[in-house]
Amino acid sequence: MVTKALFAVGSNAASPAGSPSLTILSSFSAANNDSFAVLAKSRLFETPAFPPGNGPAFVNAAVVAETTLSPEACLAHLHAIEAAHGRERSVRWGPRTLDLDLIGWGDAVRPDRPTWRRWARLSPESAARETPEELILPHPRLAERAFVLVPLLDVAPDWVHPVTGLTVAEMAAALAESARAEVKPLS
Repeated sequence: MVTKALFAVGSNAASPAGSPSLTILSSFSAANNDSFAVLAKSRLFETPAFPPGNGPAFVNAAVVAETTLSPEACLAHLHAIEAAHGRERSVRWGPRTLDLDLIGWGDAVRPDRPTWRRWARLSPESAARETPEELILPHPRLAERAFVLVPLLDVAPDWVHPVTGLTVAEMAAALAESARAEVKPLS
């Protein structure tokens, strides 16, 4: 079965491919294989590090891909691309050469709606401390993150969140104007 996957891309440290912008462009090419095809990629954006003050500014983007992979295999594919670009998972939310986050996989809610709701309702402090042992889809913090939603506006403004029923455009519009303004196009 072919599914559309959404993923967010970020970099704030040089990789073997070069600068954060070059790293992201390299990741777009590296993603394509027999079971994974990039359909659309956003412009590149500069955004403050998340959480605020956690390193240099990021270059962010978003991608829509078509895949026959399962969500877990898709995530493993993204992690392999990160590793090929020098990503080391030593500090959570620290500087990184490449961060590829699976944001949505079709209209799937994984592992189930009650678990998704639990993760989506965590306080920011709890979300900073806890890490799920399983893949949670769609990303439970998606609606809070301008650095994900603004790039997604370029490639998937009409994608509908399978739990909330809101489109990417509606979620982005609900963000504070100051949060949206922090996400600046590079070109």
